[in-house]
Amino acid sequence: MCLVALAWKAHPDYPLVVAANRDEWRARPAAPAHWWEERPGLLAGRDLEAGGTWMGVTRGGRFCAVTNFRDPSDKRGDARSRGELVADFLSGIDSPAAYCERLARRVGDYNGFNLLAGAADSLVYFGSREGKAREVDPGIHALSNHLLDEPWPKVRRAREAMGLAVGDGDEPLFAMLSDATPGRDGDLPDTGVGIEWERRLSPALITGDDYGTRASTVLRMAAGGQVRFEERTRIAAGTVTDSRLFEFRIAR
Repeated sequence: MCLVALAWKAHPDYPLVVAANRDEWRARPAAPAHWWEERPGLLAGRDLEAGGTWMGVTRGGRFCAVTNFRDPSDKRGDARSRGELVADFLSGIDSPAAYCERLARRVGDYNGFNLLAGAADSLVYFGSREGKAREVDPGIHALSNHLLDEPWPKVRRAREAMGLAVGDGDEPLFAMLSDATPGRDGDLPDTGVGIEWERRLSPALITGDDYGTRASTVLRMAAGGQVRFEERTRIAAGTVTDSRLFEFRIAR
């Protein structure tokens, strides 16, 4: 993922609401969200190049998502795929804190990343630059390609939209994920990719034939255990070409 907005224990009816965009090179093959045959109970899209995923949930109520940490000066071609972290956590039984404690010992195997991992009553953020896990405070948060709640333009807009829409259904969240408004130059970060790419990467919705938003997903976990997971696939122009909706109840 390259943008994740979430409401954690911010609404009495919905302990967790997530709205996220996956941005990726268009040539990289991927499968849309589905139940994985070899890992029963795991719902996620799939990176068909490395075998991992960017965001997923399980029938047991585990949740995980990953974003890259943008720093072209610190990128290795021999690093392991960050998508395997999501699949690994979702397939396991460790608490989020215990999983991230183990992850801290092998963080150097991966290029920079941010991980959100949740299970039961816990949601943890692990940033490879910080090297340690921290519990996510109840409230509204957003994450892009820097640290959690770093005030990039699209992070600020995503937090505002989530705060307004957390209890009002999914369409306002999909509208936020469809916003192609770029940030103003004076508000853009300098992550080492140059101003043209900073501009291009600044909206929630990134368009383009080579790179851009491939999928938009809204996840809603209700207090009663009902889960609603909808993924919308996008083409280069940002248009939605497919939608997949999954609804189930968490198995305790």
